[in-house]
Amino acid sequence: MKKTESWYIHAVLTVIIAALTALLIYVAIIEPNEVIESENYWRTESRLRMSNLKSAEILWEAKHKQYTDNLDSLIHFLKTDISVQTALAGWDTITKKSTNPFDTLSNHELVWDSLYRSPKTFQFYKLAVDTSVEVDTVINRRGRIVSIDTLVEIGKLYKIDDPDGYGSIGDLNSEALKHAASWE
Repeated sequence: MKKTESWYIHAVLTVIIAALTALLIYVAIIEPNEVIESENYWRTESRLRMSNLKSAEILWEAKHKQYTDNLDSLIHFLKTDISVQTALAGWDTITKKSTNPFDTLSNHELVWDSLYRSPKTFQFYKLAVDTSVEVDTVINRRGRIVSIDTLVEIGKLYKIDDPDGYGSIGDLNSEALKHAASWE
């Protein structure tokens, strides 16, 4: 140390170096780990919610013979229908396992209202069902149209999409992928 330099300049520089080192450790190590943990939580929680929506669609289809694209109706069905309560409380007599088709969420609870929105951005899950239209035209021998029969089938297939891009369940075009999750 030169006689012209004061001791307090060295003390201030030492404090600045320590603060910048702490900031570098936080930015390079701690913050990325927090981001990764948050992303893992959101992905896991969202997929659990979509799996529960799939189970709800299966119960809905067993009762109504078609799937629904109305999230409000589906959640109301979960809250009030006796077949859901029976599935939650039932036991398989042969295997002695629960017939509960639902997964508990990350907080170890099952809250129906949480199935509306994704945990990351709180946007609504996108629920869609297919609609197929078959048109049958009857023509007489003279080439005139006698009748046009139209058969509309709604809800034979469904698809649940995560608005944050964590995957989807089901497919609107393929019977083979009806209950398949994109992450499995």
